[in-house]
Amino acid sequence: MNDENDSMLTRAQKLAPEMIRLRRDIHRHPELGFQEVRTAALVADTLTEIGGIDIKTGIGITGVVGEMGDNDGPTIAIRADMDALPIDEENDVFYRSKHDGIMHACGHDAHTAMLLGAAQLLRQDMMENKWHGNVRFLFQPSEEAFDDNGISGATAMIEDGALEGVDAVIALHVWSTYPAGIVYLHDGLSLAAVDTFDAWVRGDGGHGAYPHTGSDPLAMLAPILSSLYAIPSRRIDPLSPVVVSLGQIAGGRIHNVIPNEVHLRGTIRSFDPGVREQLWHEVERALKLSIELGGNYELKIIKGYPAMDNDPEVNQWFRAVADDLAGAQTARDLPFGMGAEDFAYMTQKSKGAMFMLGAAIPDGIERNHHTAGFDIDEGVLPLGAAILAETARRFVMGREKAVK
Repeated sequence: MNDENDSMLTRAQKLAPEMIRLRRDIHRHPELGFQEVRTAALVADTLTEIGGIDIKTGIGITGVVGEMGDNDGPTIAIRADMDALPIDEENDVFYRSKHDGIMHACGHDAHTAMLLGAAQLLRQDMMENKWHGNVRFLFQPSEEAFDDNGISGATAMIEDGALEGVDAVIALHVWSTYPAGIVYLHDGLSLAAVDTFDAWVRGDGGHGAYPHTGSDPLAMLAPILSSLYAIPSRRIDPLSPVVVSLGQIAGGRIHNVIPNEVHLRGTIRSFDPGVREQLWHEVERALKLSIELGGNYELKIIKGYPAMDNDPEVNQWFRAVADDLAGAQTARDLPFGMGAEDFAYMTQKSKGAMFMLGAAIPDGIERNHHTAGFDIDEGVLPLGAAILAETARRFVMGREKAVK
């Protein structure tokens, strides 16, 4: 490690109380996708207080974009998401959500706080050093969900020009079940493409005492479910990772009435574009079994986020910076899994990557993402902010300095 890089982490550690305060403020006041009005105002006010940052609000509906630099040279963007989830928080902490049914259960509050910390670090650095580029801060709404028109926060910001002129884009995501302070990287396709589907299996319905007089959509489910769950193991090349999961089966209202319709909801995930399309056809193939059993079906597939492609060169920047800041072996290679991220839209538009930052509270309790007990070790906030800031600083000081 060298003094230059120690300085960035040391400065970030001095900002820890402020980043924790911001994270807890946002955690207390969670807002769902495209409703992040208070959060966006807090972000804009904080950037104004930092000073020297050109600020634009209302980008991607409720997003905020800040930029600083010398208006010459390359531009690197850093993205943080701001939205919460429709979950009732169960944590008994003083900063728990004040809004019933809404909670920051994925760490976006921490992402926003760390990017605000990185902005302050970079503002100080810009005042001390000669820059040769620009840093753009992207505070993104609605990572967790689409609007009624199938638009997520990343696509909305891209449509509003947030990535115009950007040469690279970076981001991080806390990982609540992995050791705090470890940085996890994965080159190439790192998070899955995700699609959802709604299906309706239909029959005649009728009296439960006379099932022979009509077609029963509940009875049709047995072969349909078997076919759906066999898709990954029997219809897709075993070398291609896929997931087919059902999240809801709903049908019927009373014990002695056979319903005329059953509703299924599920998710399908993949990495390869060809396999992704094959999955759509396989789901429909399974539902067509209803026709052979005297019924019918309707299927709606909602195309979601693409697979996230992490650029190996950008990952090497992260690897070098993390090891310089926090010591050798801080950065480790590990597959991310079949989760999905709309940051994938940004890496389609510009060279970029996201790293995972281990943030488990060291008490042996698993606080999984998207659960009512989610929480993180706030001690990782300085490291996350420092890695984002130092990576961007090396980029604007000269691309050749971004790696060892």
